[in-house]
Amino acid sequence: MQKHVDYLVIGSGIAGLTFALQVAKLGTVAIVTKKNKAESNTNYAQGGIAVVASSEDSFHSHMKDTLTAGAGLCREDVVRLVIEEGPECVQELIDLGIHFAERSVKEERARTRLRGVKYDLGREGGHSKRRILHSGDVTGRVIESALLDAVSQKSNIKIYENHYAIDLITTRKMGLVSENRCLGAYVFDQDKNRILTFQAKVSVIASGGCGRVYLYTTNPEIATGDGVAMAHRAAAVIANMEFIQFHPTCLFHPQIKSFLISEAVRGEGGVLVDANRKPFMQRYHRLKSLAPRDIVARAIDAEMKKTGAQCMYLDITHKPASFLKKRFPHIYATLMKGGIDMAKDPIPVVPAAHYSCGGVQTDTHAQTSIRNLLAIGEVACTGLHGANRLASNSLLEALVFAHRAADYCANTLDAQKKVNFKIPDWQSGKAHDPDEMVVIHHNWDEIRRLMWDYVSIVRTNKRLLRAKTRIVNLQREVQEFYWNFKVHSDILDLRNLTTVASLIINCALIRQESRGLHFNLDLPKRDDVNCLKDTIASPEII
Repeated sequence: MQKHVDYLVIGSGIAGLTFALQVAKLGTVAIVTKKNKAESNTNYAQGGIAVVASSEDSFHSHMKDTLTAGAGLCREDVVRLVIEEGPECVQELIDLGIHFAERSVKEERARTRLRGVKYDLGREGGHSKRRILHSGDVTGRVIESALLDAVSQKSNIKIYENHYAIDLITTRKMGLVSENRCLGAYVFDQDKNRILTFQAKVSVIASGGCGRVYLYTTNPEIATGDGVAMAHRAAAVIANMEFIQFHPTCLFHPQIKSFLISEAVRGEGGVLVDANRKPFMQRYHRLKSLAPRDIVARAIDAEMKKTGAQCMYLDITHKPASFLKKRFPHIYATLMKGGIDMAKDPIPVVPAAHYSCGGVQTDTHAQTSIRNLLAIGEVACTGLHGANRLASNSLLEALVFAHRAADYCANTLDAQKKVNFKIPDWQSGKAHDPDEMVVIHHNWDEIRRLMWDYVSIVRTNKRLLRAKTRIVNLQREVQEFYWNFKVHSDILDLRNLTTVASLIINCALIRQESRGLHFNLDLPKRDDVNCLKDTIASPEII
């Protein structure tokens, strides 16, 4: 069955929804999402949006912090445009009705770039100023809800829930001689167990990250790297996949899994301590507990290995319960359910996979190396984050690039031209229903564990080579499953996970140094002579 739209958006987080709203005035929009429409990494974002919104802050200061965190690999032009265009894009969110926390103290309002409102700005690791707009500790959920409400009011935007994008359709895959151009995607309708062919003038990948490739992650179950894997199979340029950010403070609890303790807790005075409540970050960085995420994650990892402890602790017991309940209502309530009173008890924490700084390489308009294929949000590698993302810059990047992508479609890209290619429907051939799901689940567990053991916070050449040997064998098995059995979401997840794992491993082997989020014990020093460049993972090396 074929569907024809002007814009196909894969993913329903802040990037995809914002883009859809912007291009709705230009044509019809289909948003496909593999679970329900609210299930996205955006929905789980606790901290907020980093944006210059105070007279005490400046674009220069935000740029400097971003460039410092990025360890020499940020594109300065991208950093500048995201930070300078950020306030106007955030103002559009506010105009949609999104409420960010305001200062409760009555005082003369400072000059701001957000229409004179004095917001309760938070501070997180790596930031020299308070610049995090937030809605308590559920900022992502508030933004997601407001964007979905706005989308529901647009008659020419349709959301397809429980629709899993399988592969992009390109002229190269169809054997055409013309430049590699995206024509749409094959999509699995999970409810009706059928494959749909979406033909679109412009396709946009906004599918989020790949945290589920690791055993421990803060990401939801949907984060299996689908967008990067699809783009890679379509021959798009993929860059910097070795830079996986591990959030330093994921809750360590037997019943509550994958729960993030926001970096804003440290921004409000939380101190990292060991089991004896002794601080240790002073041994690793001058900013102590407010050091950038890569340094904090490695420090916690080092302390755990040195002491044999299963976790470290985040102590904010010096703050009154009334403050904590107001500033972190969701975190406070969740911890209480687990028997932890953060006003009295240090919070047990461990690092966990959180964010991919690499992805599908784009220009400043979100255009990938494949014509009419755009990438926005975490799935994209824009050059903003470099080797390490500055806290709360991700929602800002998604917002700014969604606007830039929409402007590109309206003013530059040949998005208004009619697509004349005849695309064949999906063919299942002699594939049959899967009969050994236990093997699929076993492979999933094996991938996640080998990535955690060999390709996580601290790496070595030997571990990376072992991981590569194992992932090659797993890819062979998964490909056999994929071609022999009918499409199933678990098989699609596994296929994408093996692809993303391979990309991360190969990029880590290419980078012959330690920089930002990539730390190799065999190459501990940063090399600005030979390695001050992106790691490009072309299809030929995988």
